[in-house]
Amino acid sequence: MPSRSSIALIVLVASMTSALAQSRYGIGRAATPEEIAGWNIDVGRDGSGLPPGSGTVSRGHDIFVQQCAACHGENGEGAVGDRLVEGQGTLATAKPVRTVGSYWPYAPTLFDYIRRAMPQNAPQSLSNDDVYAVSAYILSLNGIVSADATLDAKSLAAIRMSNRGGFGGDPRPDVK
Repeated sequence: MPSRSSIALIVLVASMTSALAQSRYGIGRAATPEEIAGWNIDVGRDGSGLPPGSGTVSRGHDIFVQQCAACHGENGEGAVGDRLVEGQGTLATAKPVRTVGSYWPYAPTLFDYIRRAMPQNAPQSLSNDDVYAVSAYILSLNGIVSADATLDAKSLAAIRMSNRGGFGGDPRPDVK
């Protein structure tokens, strides 16, 4: 996921390119701050960028059944889409099961991914409250939050995932 500074640089370059095209060729216009804000929706692993809103596990279940189960199975067990549950304790085995509960290192990035990319047939169609609810439901299926949990920006950012320390740095100089 690109950092805020990377996104700011991309926006700056796009804006300069747009300004050049407009002045040189008489086409296009500079993006407005409102248009830029609409695309600047990234959420950091620490919860920075999480929007206002909240969602319950029970509401998340309802949304999941309607929007997610066709691909991920009724209980997140996987179907045409990835498995979302179980797998804890398998990462060091010969057949690791990578799921939200076993592999995902930061809970706020689950929100970010769902909001940006899901449902696959209509990405970015869920409200912030719906994304909090689906996140709560998936985390509940994995035993990370209780079945009566309500998530918001503060509580989601406070969740410590089991694989948080499972990723190391990359020593290659070209990826820093």
